[in-house]
Formats: sequence, C-alpha cells, structure tokens
Amino acid sequence: MAIVKGTDQNFKQEVSDGLVLVDFWAPWCGPCKMIAPVLEELNEDMGDQVKIVKVDVDENQETASNFGIMSIPTLLLLKDGEPVDKVVGFRPKEALADLIQSHA
Repeated sequence: MAIVKGTDQNFKQEVSDGLVLVDFWAPWCGPCKMIAPVLEELNEDMGDQVKIVKVDVDENQETASNFGIMSIPTLLLLKDGEPVDKVVGFRPKEALADLIQSHA
C-alpha cells in the first residue's frame, strides 16, 4: 500500500481502522526530509501491519491543531482512530519498527 497523503478533509476516514502511523511534517523541515526515506522503507517492510499517513502541517492546520502538534516531525501512532503513542523528532527505522510492533 502506498503512503497516504492526509488532509483535514480525509484524515478521520484514513485513520479510523487499524494501526496508522501519522507523520506530521512540512516541506521546509530538515528532520522531516531525513525521516521520509525511513518511512518509505517502513512502508515496504511493514505495510501489512501499519498504514502510513503523511500530513503537511502548513496545508492541514486543523488536523495538526486537533492533536496539539507543536514540533515537527511528530509521528503519532493511532489504533482504530485513537492515539496510542507519539514520537517527536527523527528516529531510526528500527526504533519506529519496535514502536509499531509494540502496538500491533
């Protein structure tokens, strides 16, 4: 499954079912650019366990505000639409994989 572009309009629908890792990011954010290829690899390796949704905070301020996103990148892990874990800043692939598996 491809990484999904989350928007204020489709967010609730995209995260309502199963395990979803949401990447709150912006195009101008250096660490966000560093984590993008890590998320691509995670999607290839764990796409059957977790859906990855990327939300551009500049374009989708309502969704970012609803979750109190203050720093980016913030990775929010949701299970059936409810937040279960949160990571702020860059993390290596192994750390993110462990995070996902701990909630799978």
